[in-house]
Amino acid sequence: METLSLDMDGLLAYQKNRPPYLMMDFAEEITPGESARGYKDLPADTWFFKCHFPGDPNMPGMLQTEAMVQMAALTVLTLPGNKGKIVYLTNVKNISFRRKIIPGDRLCLDTKLLSWRRGLGKCSAVGTVDGEIACKAEFGIVMPDVLESFQPKPK
Repeated sequence: METLSLDMDGLLAYQKNRPPYLMMDFAEEITPGESARGYKDLPADTWFFKCHFPGDPNMPGMLQTEAMVQMAALTVLTLPGNKGKIVYLTNVKNISFRRKIIPGDRLCLDTKLLSWRRGLGKCSAVGTVDGEIACKAEFGIVMPDVLESFQPKPK
């Protein structure tokens, strides 16, 4: 399948998150049904640095997780017929946070779709800053619109 890259307008066309909760700025390479790679720049005025934590600003772990999930969701949102649908996180395992992500960093996200069946997916992701692993996780996703099409119909 052909690869795509998405700028901010493209990201907004394919998925439902909006700034300030959009945790990616650019998707450099998406192979639908396989992988997605991109980044999120984190300038000093990013909203969460003001409150997490004063005197020690860093990106919350849950937002790092959200960034990985949003990037991975592009692997299924770019499949035919899925543009603009909602993708939810269902579970997270083997998650680790290895370094702080601080103002001025660029969080590079590299995600893989390990399986996709009937609207349910398994993914893995790694987030790096300056080539150093900052976070990584394995997680499940669901696309309710696809999942519902496989539910038995009442008679």
